[in-house]
Amino acid sequence: MKENPYNNPIFFQKYSQMLRSTQGLEGAGEWRELQKLLPDFSGKRVLDLGCGYGWHCGYAAGHGAAYVLGTDLSERMLETARIKNSAPAIQYRRSAMEDLAFPEGSFDVVLSSLALHYVRDFGPLVENIFRWLTPGGAFVFSAEHPVFTAYGSQDWYYGPGGEILHFPVDNYYYEGERDAVFLGEHVVKYHRTLTTYLNTLLNCGFCLKSVVEPQPPEDMLDLPGMRDEMRRPMMLLVSAEKPR
Repeated sequence: MKENPYNNPIFFQKYSQMLRSTQGLEGAGEWRELQKLLPDFSGKRVLDLGCGYGWHCGYAAGHGAAYVLGTDLSERMLETARIKNSAPAIQYRRSAMEDLAFPEGSFDVVLSSLALHYVRDFGPLVENIFRWLTPGGAFVFSAEHPVFTAYGSQDWYYGPGGEILHFPVDNYYYEGERDAVFLGEHVVKYHRTLTTYLNTLLNCGFCLKSVVEPQPPEDMLDLPGMRDEMRRPMMLLVSAEKPR
């Protein structure tokens, strides 16, 4: 089943209040590290899978991309993207990323930000992305870290006084569906190991360029809950390249 929690009005309202929603890329704790992995966009054709509010589409267009296609399964997300990140070079399309079809070599860059953990079948999608890219093309993505997705609840273990004790990691090698709680709502996500993420890319023909487990920026550590993010990885950033 292709997940679309962002069309839930209650969930979407909660998401719209997050720092990354109100402040854009600068409100995302992983952005400064992800930005370092991005290629030169000048004259490039860019595909953003699970584009959300379109922040990365706007960034690519603002840095010279010739064409940017942002896709998302949530029409609520796309409506916001058209308002917040509109530019002549950008088009938006409602579609699950698993349902997309493009001719070989249609794009020079494929991006995906915090969307791949909603995808059940990672391998076939990566095969498609490899075909869609031109030789030398870049695939850059962020996803929730396997340590974060393994147990499923995505919440800390608390002591009797409500203090954080530790973060649970269990059933790590049992990949598949998880009932996660995000913004107080139950959401289906998919856990896969770090080995699966990286070896799938390699087996599909990609060359790995960078793998990053981003820490919160020092100037964000005083935000509520942010200092606890130093206790376990929450996100995984990967850049890969299709050989020339």
